[in-house]
Amino acid sequence: MAIRSKALLAALTLGSLAFAAEAPQLSGADTAWMLISTALVLLMTPGLAFFYGGLVRAKSALNTMMMSFAALGFVGIAWALIGYSLALSPGGSKFIGDLSLALLHNVGLENKGSVVDSILTIPHLLYMAFQMTFCIITAALISGAVIDRMRFPAYLLFITVWSFTVYAVMAKMVWGGGFLAQLGAWDFAGGTVVHINAGVAALVAALVLGPRKDFGRQALLPHNVPFALLGAALLWFGWFGFNGGSALAANGIGSLAFVNTMLAPMATLVVWALLDLTRTGKVTAVGAATGIVIGLVAITPAAGFISPGFAIMLGAIAAFPSYFVLLWRARSKLDDSLDVFAGHGVGGITGAILTGVFAQKSVNGVFDGLVAGNFNQVLVQALAAGTAVLVSGLGTFLLLKLVSLITPLRATSKEEATGMDVTQHGEEAYSSGEGAILVAELPQAVLKPKPQAGN
Repeated sequence: MAIRSKALLAALTLGSLAFAAEAPQLSGADTAWMLISTALVLLMTPGLAFFYGGLVRAKSALNTMMMSFAALGFVGIAWALIGYSLALSPGGSKFIGDLSLALLHNVGLENKGSVVDSILTIPHLLYMAFQMTFCIITAALISGAVIDRMRFPAYLLFITVWSFTVYAVMAKMVWGGGFLAQLGAWDFAGGTVVHINAGVAALVAALVLGPRKDFGRQALLPHNVPFALLGAALLWFGWFGFNGGSALAANGIGSLAFVNTMLAPMATLVVWALLDLTRTGKVTAVGAATGIVIGLVAITPAAGFISPGFAIMLGAIAAFPSYFVLLWRARSKLDDSLDVFAGHGVGGITGAILTGVFAQKSVNGVFDGLVAGNFNQVLVQALAAGTAVLVSGLGTFLLLKLVSLITPLRATSKEEATGMDVTQHGEEAYSSGEGAILVAELPQAVLKPKPQAGN
């Protein structure tokens, strides 16, 4: 492995620590790959809209999809104005950045000024945009736990503030040279920052809002499973930018992450299907889509750190905890509507810890895990996962309580019964007819019958 690749991996975790005397030259190849990767990750949020939207009832399909699409604007602008600086500025503390990059001040086309500028071969502005797409989808993931009942204004306020408080803290601690980075925790593309963070926030939000009006009293069935399959496909496609782009260069580590992003969810899908066959004798489409997403979640923190063989093992192992937590949740009184915690929270914890098991310096050039004799790395990874649970859980709870003082969090029972599409947006995903003819508005000449021939 080239020295630059080793320095890159180290800088991704240790942030502002310098690994080169001066920043390398801008690379056209790296810039091209990162432009593509940024677009791929941005596509994941509309993909998530289709995945979530297909899994809910028809009367709330539009509202569910809008929760993802709205994040593109509200979270994206918040990131540009303040979130990026608080999350990934070189200054600040071990837990939060400073305001030196707020309003994109000093964020330009040169490859200097970022938390990883010692190895950055792409424009700083592009690095900011790539990281923005991560923040957007992380906030949007939370929506799956609160569909059918959270008022849209409260949701917008919540995800906007959450993005530059809770998310920013986790990003700084892991990718910005903060507390967990200095401890030696590794997260290639977002096991702790994205998936555990969003999964735990979703769990807390579901508990604070309480169950849906009809939860436990009637079957709440997906209205459009093909939408869910389409969404899973778009997520998998975008995930190649999510993981492969996290190398920040068109290099061997990016290729390793790309291939592992293929293999791990394939293995999860196989194991998930076998579990379904064993338990029910059928392989469901929703189960297949869920298995794919959980495999993608689990490989995310390990994608650039483990061999393809271990990626298959990681994907296969990851199916079990999420599968059985999902079954438990369905029998409980917890209304995490689309099982965000079972998928992203549990899948992220599994992937983060298994990163410490399967990592090999011979593959990543930087650190070893348990299979190479470094048991301590498992403990560090577990501590990082636990920290993410604590930070996200406490931060989300306090923020929801603050939002509730400004605007009601939950829709009324009548609004839930009518459906969130009509009550929150004044629209429907599916119209029940073609509309009424406004006869009173038509000219009298049109309304007057024409005389018949011979009269």
